[in-house]
Amino acid sequence: MRPSLAVLSLASVALATRPFLNEPDTGIDAVLGGTPDGSLPDLEAIQGLPDFDWAARRYLNDSSYTYYRNGAAGEWSYRNNLEVYGRYRLRPRVLVDITNVESTLPTTILGHNFSAPFYISPCASAGLAHPEAEANLVKAAYEEGILYIPSHYATLSLDEIAAAKPANGSQVIFQQVYLTSNDTATQEVFDQAKSLGSKAFVWTIDGPAGGNRHRANRYGVGSRNTNYALWTWAYYNQLRNMTDLPIVIKGIQTVEDVKVAIEQKVPAIILSNHGGRQLDSSPSPLEVALEIYQEDPDLFNQIEIFADGGVRYGVDALKLLALGVKAIGVGRPFMFANAFGVDGVKHAIQLLKHEIAIDAGNLGVADLKEIDASYVKWNNNGWFS
Repeated sequence: MRPSLAVLSLASVALATRPFLNEPDTGIDAVLGGTPDGSLPDLEAIQGLPDFDWAARRYLNDSSYTYYRNGAAGEWSYRNNLEVYGRYRLRPRVLVDITNVESTLPTTILGHNFSAPFYISPCASAGLAHPEAEANLVKAAYEEGILYIPSHYATLSLDEIAAAKPANGSQVIFQQVYLTSNDTATQEVFDQAKSLGSKAFVWTIDGPAGGNRHRANRYGVGSRNTNYALWTWAYYNQLRNMTDLPIVIKGIQTVEDVKVAIEQKVPAIILSNHGGRQLDSSPSPLEVALEIYQEDPDLFNQIEIFADGGVRYGVDALKLLALGVKAIGVGRPFMFANAFGVDGVKHAIQLLKHEIAIDAGNLGVADLKEIDASYVKWNNNGWFS
């Protein structure tokens, strides 16, 4: 017997109103629940990226944790960023020689070599988690061979962040920027960052107005941008005349804007909805990547496309890579890991590297660069649909 429309309607409501789990129950409360508030568990007890959120929520004061954790309005986009990966099932292949999969993790980002296809996304105010602030992120990224993109709104100055890099000048860092109509100030930022060794700029364009952040506003840690910005493609081209470094655009959310970026010869873009902090009901990067793939998979070959938002597991990263995303940004987990200092950030990097490798192996991917959309069932028939 087919279910009635009324039953289907009730089922839909039940799914729409289900309790939200910021992180799943994997036994951490049972094992580490006795950790006193205001203290951290042993770093070795942290088994995955979601554990860092659990630890930071008990260690940081409420306003500091909220600054990292908050989302826009009802936080549906924040939730969707985390849940969307569960809607798509993998299609594992078997009897494949995957013994060398770890050696295939290294990749290039704008021609620079890195040890893994993910990077530390720009997140402001690292000093809320640890006194060494962004210096921990710089050092951990260098030691683990991945890219770090400091935020324009970092706790440390550009000079202090640069001072944390190794003296040999070998570390590659991109600088994220928020820009205003003050061209003099913009030129100063461009010139200073380049002189300190930044190899590219990442211009965040998904916040032209203030974010509607109810949770953050309750603690006085809401959006810093309260103006309506005059950002256009003409302005982007004006910026390119102010520096010879590549300017990556962060915050693309539709295939139409991907096509415009290609027409404008943008070197790379980042699919992002600002971690769900700007516009509620904005799409997750996975949904945007799927939209691009369904429109024209070759678009991923015409421009370097990165993505950030909601990645917490190796399989999350694999789903983005399968569609053609070249590298994945991870933000909040590294900010929470920074509560443990540089060792915490390194541990987070190591955990994600390991998960990507073993999950790729279990998926039957021998070479991470050969993963494609055939490894995922994209018809959106998961429990969360």
